[in-house]
Amino acid sequence: MSHRPRKRWGQHFLHDRQAVARIIDAIAPQTDDHICEIGPGEGVLTEPLVAAAGRVDAIEIDRDLAARLPGVVTAADRLHVHVGDALTVDLATLAVGRRLRLVGNLPYNISTPLLFHLLDQLAWIADMHVMLQREVVERMAAAPGEPARGRLAVMLQAYCRVESLFRLAPGAFRPPPRVDSAVARLTPLTEPVVQGGQARAYADIVRRAFGGRRKTLRRTLAPLLTADAITGCGVDPGLRPERLTVAEFAALAATVAADDAR
Repeated sequence: MSHRPRKRWGQHFLHDRQAVARIIDAIAPQTDDHICEIGPGEGVLTEPLVAAAGRVDAIEIDRDLAARLPGVVTAADRLHVHVGDALTVDLATLAVGRRLRLVGNLPYNISTPLLFHLLDQLAWIADMHVMLQREVVERMAAAPGEPARGRLAVMLQAYCRVESLFRLAPGAFRPPPRVDSAVARLTPLTEPVVQGGQARAYADIVRRAFGGRRKTLRRTLAPLLTADAITGCGVDPGLRPERLTVAEFAALAATVAADDAR
């Protein structure tokens, strides 16, 4: 008996077997992988993940689905189900000995805050393969100058390589969402563009810049940097934020962090 999707959790269950095969092929799970699956739902991805990987920790907020999950896999000893909210999970408690490969069909209504939550826990993540609303994936992967570029892209790309892999039609899910979906891969950078001591300044600058995205940097960053200071970083203060590279934002953050340290 299939589970009735619950609107309060934004449940849309993947059911298309061709889509499942394509996602599993993109993940390419290995026998020594430790996978963390967010929102396993009815287990359509869980089953092949458990079959291929060494261990799968599944985080499911719906108690009914969590109770059913062990029954859909053949190697239940490699599956560990946790009832909880992915927005509050501490990945450090799951990562034992090696970093997690994260997989998730992320609810559209919490996708952005969940991505920022995961960004704070990159130390425990080897890579991420996530299904999201297509427009969100476009925003995540947007390059400088593209209309979709905003705070999400600039924050994620400072710490991860972001790839938009392929689209999924609404019919791949039950019930079909009203929008197309897409699968994205995020791989933490070996050397993040933003160093630890500059992370707070970077986040503040990006937030301020895109808080007035139709305004120039000269205006939005005025509380932190003068126009001359922006120019001194090799950045045109007359630009709007979507034109900047991650490295240019990092240069601005380095100056702010240095000023704060004095």
